[in-house]
Amino acid sequence: MDNRRFMALLSFTSQQAGAPARDGLEPVSSLVVSLVSHGHGILVKRLLQQIAEMCSNSVTRVVLTLNLPESVPLDCNWPFVLDVRRNSRPRGFGANHNSALEDATESFVCVLNPDVVLLGDPFGGLIASAHQFAVDGGLTLSYPLQVDAVGRIQHSERALPSPWALFLRRFLGRTELKVEWVNAACVVLPLTTWRHLQGFDEAYHMYCEDVDLCLRLRLAGGRLVKAPVQVLHAGARASSHNWRHLCWHVSSLLRLWRSPVYRCARNLVTVTDTEARTIAGP
Repeated sequence: MDNRRFMALLSFTSQQAGAPARDGLEPVSSLVVSLVSHGHGILVKRLLQQIAEMCSNSVTRVVLTLNLPESVPLDCNWPFVLDVRRNSRPRGFGANHNSALEDATESFVCVLNPDVVLLGDPFGGLIASAHQFAVDGGLTLSYPLQVDAVGRIQHSERALPSPWALFLRRFLGRTELKVEWVNAACVVLPLTTWRHLQGFDEAYHMYCEDVDLCLRLRLAGGRLVKAPVQVLHAGARASSHNWRHLCWHVSSLLRLWRSPVYRCARNLVTVTDTEARTIAGP
């Protein structure tokens, strides 16, 4: 999308913030952010403050799920509705976000990790990019470019995670040539898309929920749309140094490889050259 079209869409979604609700939903640019804390109080408070300072025109409501017992950051008059929820027992990544967003009435939903650092307001751009392909009823998920603290691009865009692809990336350092899924550290979806997909598959625990969601989106003819915005996210993969997380990761990969979603996605992979592969679709 060229800059003029993107700015026009961004202006349109901003203008719609004051438009009347339709069919029980909030205005077209309203956004609810789902944020889950696993004892990340300091990171959560920093992120809430950044949203308040940079994104008050984009974010309508933040649902903060406390997956572990901790104090609630109530020392600020937030310019958005802060909906705090406490779990009686820890839940998985997908289950937490599904619960947080099950009663959403906003037009867009955002899944956001507490270790993301904002470099400005990414949400207007994410909404505009998602809206571009959703106007005709299409399913869409928008995502930002992820960089680390020194500006290096992080590998958040991935190809179909076959055992061979994982071997090439982990042991031979091969980079991804196609994008079949993106990590869910920061993604925005129209509420209609989220409801169509019925959120994350809660059978996964901590890993591969985002892979499954993106594959289901693509198989339904939807699009993964990179927005012209950036966030800072240098997430350390816990499974590389924590045996419990490694077990969860391996278990989720085995579940994914046995799933009908993965089999359908693998069968629709088309070979465009000797290395580049992508799921067939629009």
